[in-house]
Amino acid sequence: MLALWQHLLLSVSAVLIGLAIALVLGVVCARRPKLYAAALTVTNVIFVIPSLALFALLIPFVGLGFKPALIGLSSYSLLILLRNVVTGLRGVSPDVLDAANGMGFGPWKRLWRIELPLAMPLIISGLRIALVTVVGIATVAAFIDGGGLGTIILIGIDQQYPEKIWVGGILTALLAFSFDFFFVRIEHIFAKWQ
Repeated sequence: MLALWQHLLLSVSAVLIGLAIALVLGVVCARRPKLYAAALTVTNVIFVIPSLALFALLIPFVGLGFKPALIGLSSYSLLILLRNVVTGLRGVSPDVLDAANGMGFGPWKRLWRIELPLAMPLIISGLRIALVTVVGIATVAAFIDGGGLGTIILIGIDQQYPEKIWVGGILTALLAFSFDFFFVRIEHIFAKWQ
C-alpha cells in the first residue's frame, strides 16, 4: 500500500508542477510563435531522453530519491501540457476575443474569464495524457530510490519472484486506467458545459 501511495504522490505532484509551468509558459507562448517553437524544441528534447538516463543526469545535482524523480517526471509532462495549453488558447475564436474587448475586458480579465475556461477541455485532455504517461514512467524511478510501484517490480526481478512483478505491473496499469477514466468523465462535463 505504501508503494501505491508513493507512486500516486510522485505522479500527481510531478504533473501538477508541470501544469503550473505549462500554464505560465503556455500563456506567453500562445502569443509569441518563435518562443513557442523554442519551448517545443526544448520540451521535445527532454521528452525523448530515456527516463533512466534523465534520472541519472539529475543525481549529481539533487542526489538519489524523490527529488530527481519528481524533477524528471515534471519535465516529461511539460511537452504534453504545453502543447495542449497553447492549442487551447489559440483555439479561442477571434470573434469571442473581440466581443470580450468590446465589453471592456482587460488582458488579464479576458484570460481568466474567457480564454482559460474555453481552453479547459484541451487542458484537461493534456492532464489526462500527462498523468497516464507519468504513471508509467514513474516505475523507473525505483532505480534511483524514488519509491513507488517500480520498487515492487524491482524486488520481484531481484528475487526472481514473478508474482511481485505482476502485482507491480497490474497496479501501475490500474492506476493509469483510473486516471484515464476519471479525466475522460471530466472532459465530457466540460464539453457539455461549453
